[in-house]
This record gives sequence, C-alpha cells and structure tokens, in this order.
Amino acid sequence: MATKAFKSEKIDEIKAKVEKAQVAILTEYKGYSVDEITKLRRSLQKEGGDYMVTKNTLAKIAIKGTEYEILADMLKGPVAIAFGYEDQVSPAKAVSNFIKESKKGVILGGALDGKLLSAKEAEDLAKLPSKEELYAKILGSINSPASGIANSINAVMAQLTRAMAAVRDQKA
Repeated sequence: MATKAFKSEKIDEIKAKVEKAQVAILTEYKGYSVDEITKLRRSLQKEGGDYMVTKNTLAKIAIKGTEYEILADMLKGPVAIAFGYEDQVSPAKAVSNFIKESKKGVILGGALDGKLLSAKEAEDLAKLPSKEELYAKILGSINSPASGIANSINAVMAQLTRAMAAVRDQKA
C-alpha cells in the first residue's frame, strides 16, 4: 500500500507536468507491455512531451483547479496521459502513430487550451502539420513572389542575350 508521502509526491509530480503542458491526450494503454510503454514515452520525449501512467484518483487530485480539470470524467479504467510541453500537435502525432503501429490502445480524448477534445478531435489534431511544416509553408509562401520576380527578370535577360547572339551570328 502506498504511503501518504508517496502519494503526495506523485500528485506533485503530476501537477508539475500539468502546469507546463500545452496539451494533454488521454489514451487507453490496455494490452501494452512495459517495453511498448517505454518506447512510446521515449518517442514523446523526443517530441518535447511525456507519457504518464498513474492512478486515476491521484491524477484527478493533481488536475483539480487547472485547465485540465475537464479531463476528470474521462479518467476511468486503464488510462495514461500524454503531455506536450513544446508543441500541441507533436504529442498527438506520436501517440496516433504508435497506436497505428502497435494496433493496441485507443485515444480517448484530450484537452487543449482549456477545452475538452473528443477522441475524434484528438485524432484530427494528430493529422495537423507540425510547427516546422507550417513554418516551411509560410516561408515558401513569402518566398514565392520574390522567386517569381527573380525568374521573370532572368527570363528577360536570357531572351535579350539570345537575341543579341542571333544578331551577332547574322552579321558574321
């Protein structure tokens, strides 16, 4: 049986993760081996997140008074929480990809910006492009007009050069 000090320490640990999280995704981990959970945790850590399996009662106490308190009703059964600290999309992508690969578990829902996400909304979040992809698209959009102008100027210069070469060849 866990001591009161141990439980208090776990609650503080969960609170610390909740306070710095930008997104929380709830998953069912039923059927996962310890190695599979560790693999998922490592992939989330690479993406700036974490995966936590904990007692639901301790998690409910830890999230009380935070924007993630809306998840309390979903904390039933074998549930784990994936937190995203740097990005809202990457943790959802990592969890979704892991579930597809392992063919075990499901996304139950999540919370983002104080709003409850259904399972479908959490899966849709995983389908969004990452920050890096969005930055690349924005930079491409910004760079596109400049590239078009540069290509147009180069085309005019190339035509002028070809015309001058043709005139030179005619006179020779």
